[in-house]
Amino acid sequence: MSEVKKHDTPMVDELKKGPWPSFVDDIYTYAEKHKKQACFDIMGQLELSYKHKETHWKHGGIVGVFGYGGGVIGRYSDQQEMFPAIWAFHTIRVHQPAAKWYHTSALRKMCDMWDHRGSGIVNFHGSTGDIILLGTVTEQLEYIFYDLTHQLNWDLGGSGSNMRTPACCMGYSLCEWCLFDVQEMDYELSMAFQDELHRPAFPYKFKLKFSGCPLDCVAAVARADLSFIGTWRDDIRIDQEAVRAYVGGELPPNAGAFSDRDWGPFDIKKEVIDLCPTQCMYWDEKEKKLYINNKECNRCMHCIAVMPEALKPGEDTGVCILIGAKSVILEGAQLSTILIPFMKTEPPYDEIKDLVYKIWDWWMENGKNRERVGELIQRVGLNRFLVDVMGIQPIPQHILMPRVDPYIFWREEEVPGGWTRDLAEFRKRHPA
Repeated sequence: MSEVKKHDTPMVDELKKGPWPSFVDDIYTYAEKHKKQACFDIMGQLELSYKHKETHWKHGGIVGVFGYGGGVIGRYSDQQEMFPAIWAFHTIRVHQPAAKWYHTSALRKMCDMWDHRGSGIVNFHGSTGDIILLGTVTEQLEYIFYDLTHQLNWDLGGSGSNMRTPACCMGYSLCEWCLFDVQEMDYELSMAFQDELHRPAFPYKFKLKFSGCPLDCVAAVARADLSFIGTWRDDIRIDQEAVRAYVGGELPPNAGAFSDRDWGPFDIKKEVIDLCPTQCMYWDEKEKKLYINNKECNRCMHCIAVMPEALKPGEDTGVCILIGAKSVILEGAQLSTILIPFMKTEPPYDEIKDLVYKIWDWWMENGKNRERVGELIQRVGLNRFLVDVMGIQPIPQHILMPRVDPYIFWREEEVPGGWTRDLAEFRKRHPA
């Protein structure tokens, strides 16, 4: 094994200090053990970037594997003479299993392959959700793809203007609050949309995420173009004896979480009633009984998380479908908007697939380059999207609050005759 060349990295070494684990320690430890020149060069180039206050990665063209348009992100150094081992440092995205359940033998085989074919640096998990294999050269891409798909039974994830790798929470496998089979839906839609996942044809990226309950552990509402959130449409189940046990201090709130901090006596008014976003709850101190106006409940699940022994979701379960979340791209970040407040689902999810294809067809026809579907809806208007594309009438659940300014806009054909007469009468009385 040839001797490796190390670089002086005083600014990068500063990241080793402090109480938190450091990627610098991790990379240097691995590089020393396996004599990986690419790892030393990546640290050397990072030091140079800190010194110059600019990146030294350049985009030198599209790279990939035969038959796939996504899954590989090309990366080249603009300091190839100084750092020859990372002249190319391509990233491979590997499709993670639903809920990120792994067998250790599968992970060991993948890591052995990556030690042989690439830099050995792995990211579990990036914001994309995929397993990220960081750093290889162009000549190794087809070999890596063959090893992943034929030897290890993995596949590449999404990258570019396509459907990105779907992601879900732990679901039934770990969580008592899961309200639909997130892992089954994740797998079924991943298999159904293989062409959209591997061959970019969209205006920009499209993300599907699945959370088993409104606590939304995968942050779908903030990150996904189409979110599926478990919900219910009957009443919250209440165990009044358990509620009294929480109030009396016999049961710890939040299932005993944060037990290292003394929160003092449990105050149901302060911790639950006053924090209800719709103020739909009432604690009768005299009767020692909790009342919930379920028609006003927006299913945030705060009360259930605070008193899990006393409150549980209803039993008539399904999904709430939201659309349009994204981070900062052309415009600012935005959260999802409710599209369908409640839908019952079961495999093979044909109604979900039809819905996705309808959205994609409209987006591909009307979306601009690098325009996420949420930005397109924002540009044309939510009402037009709901009525003209989805064929559904807007309902109160589609908005956070009514308009707070005095200006009302409508198309002439949307105004009923009675409204027109009322408006004409109003203008006679108030000419200004």
